[in-house]
Amino acid sequence: MDEKRKRFEVMMLPHLDAAYSLARWLTRNDTDAEDVVQDAYLRAFRGFDGFRGEDARPWLFAIVRNCHRTRWARARQGAEVPLAEEHGADGEAVSTAQQLVAEGDDPEAALIRSNNAAVLTAMLRGLPEEFREVLILREFEELSYRDIATVIGSPIGTVMSRLARGRALLRARWLAAEGKADDGVR
Repeated sequence: MDEKRKRFEVMMLPHLDAAYSLARWLTRNDTDAEDVVQDAYLRAFRGFDGFRGEDARPWLFAIVRNCHRTRWARARQGAEVPLAEEHGADGEAVSTAQQLVAEGDDPEAALIRSNNAAVLTAMLRGLPEEFREVLILREFEELSYRDIATVIGSPIGTVMSRLARGRALLRARWLAAEGKADDGVR
């Protein structure tokens, strides 16, 4: 048992922050994300003997995604799964914006970057889950198409399609917020 625990810790704990980040994007709030990650790590530990891959990250992300979907389905059926309220533009948007502020920016540039990051975060949160999750996995977690396909349990073609559609939706929303028309030119 100690050997399994040590191996699990070595392979899975480095991905804790990424798992939380994915759960946060899926659930849209901190409390539910923490619960999903806790459930996912418990499930991963229980099933760790069956893990045969070399890259634990996609396997863990698939478990996080499945835990989120299970909680969501139970909540829809009226089972007792506490779901926290949506917080809107919260601390995550601020920390994302702070990461985007480059050293040496003047206050105006920093304010513009911060505002853009908050708007982008809100737009991502507003996307349908099937597009939001593949965008997060590709752009933030930098997973390959193959790994994303593993996580969501779909063919690579579906991943590529969802990425393209998600990016197009995000682009259209960004242009609408800027008051510009989407001319289709990229």
